[in-house]
Amino acid sequence: MGKEMKIPKSTITRLSLYCRRLEILEFNGYRMVSSEKLAWLCQVNPAQVRKDLGYFGEFGIRGVGYDVKDLQVEIKKILSINREWNMGIIGIGHLGSALLNHQNFPARDFHFVLAFDSDKKKIGKKLRLGLIIEDVRELKQAVIKKDIDIGVITTPSSGAQKSADRFVGAGVNAIMNFSPTQITVPDQCVIEHIDFTIKLDILTYKLKDELNSLNI
Repeated sequence: MGKEMKIPKSTITRLSLYCRRLEILEFNGYRMVSSEKLAWLCQVNPAQVRKDLGYFGEFGIRGVGYDVKDLQVEIKKILSINREWNMGIIGIGHLGSALLNHQNFPARDFHFVLAFDSDKKKIGKKLRLGLIIEDVRELKQAVIKKDIDIGVITTPSSGAQKSADRFVGAGVNAIMNFSPTQITVPDQCVIEHIDFTIKLDILTYKLKDELNSLNI
């Protein structure tokens, strides 16, 4: 893959989906899978599967398909999910607590190793994972000590930018923002905004189209 080639974000999203479907196929005893079957499982076009994978090389055998285990390994390398990642989170409210207890994170080698809040009533409390909620003002030293790769923000909007600044100031260059506001980070930092209300807008738009097609 050439250095100048920019991979579409939608392709990266689909690679993640392919990987999960391949895991299910392996669990069910499949050794090989065709692009047609993988496309059907992911609800995309077979040509799209081949195009997405083609950005990164040749993985299948013409007329035979893809080795389920081997393709998983290659996709995990591409997505850098073939290693463990340490995460820290700021904002231990309902959403923050739910994320900390979500079993899919450790199952995929994403591990919360630090939890922060500014509420004095929460600081010092022990969480179910064994983590102690730490004072957000002590974030920099703790992040460096624990070698945090990814910062997660679940604060109210008013505290989101400051939380991002704290992570960046501690050398964290990947942030996932669940706060319902857009935040800015330096160019060397990558950020993903997770806004559930946007997802709901998309859902209702699709629902409207479906109902219109049925004349309901």
